[in-house]
Amino acid sequence: MSQNATLAHYAILTAMLAPAFFLTATASLLLSANNRLARVIDRARVLLKELADSDDAEERDLIERHILRQKKRSRIILRGSQLLYTAISFFVGTSLTVAGDAVLGYRLGVVPTVLAAFGVLSMFAASLLLARESSLAVEAVNEEMDHGHASAMKRWAARPPQS
Repeated sequence: MSQNATLAHYAILTAMLAPAFFLTATASLLLSANNRLARVIDRARVLLKELADSDDAEERDLIERHILRQKKRSRIILRGSQLLYTAISFFVGTSLTVAGDAVLGYRLGVVPTVLAAFGVLSMFAASLLLARESSLAVEAVNEEMDHGHASAMKRWAARPPQS
């Protein structure tokens, strides 16, 4: 194999590393998104059980608001996951076009770069959505803690005095 051919192979492999790193990062975000979705589903199931067991109209309204928030979170996570899968597709396409471009005599021009850019944009959009979902999760926890604290204080205040 000539020196130029060897250098060309190394250049191709090097060019394929960036999409591989992005694939790894995207896969990690996707795993995180799937774990978040599992937590949302678990929480929604608990809320649905609480709703079925509740006789207090005010409590039922609060639980229904919490369920709506979980629905919103699940939709955001779904959109983020779809964007992450799209990013994976673009990064795989980038790797394939980098390798294919060398075989075709570098005729694809900017195609690998455009695919990589779309992959990065998809990943960026997914990250923004998942950041929004994280904010909703913290809001939900804070609201539930505030409600739990208020309920506990109300029960404590209603206790008969101890002598």
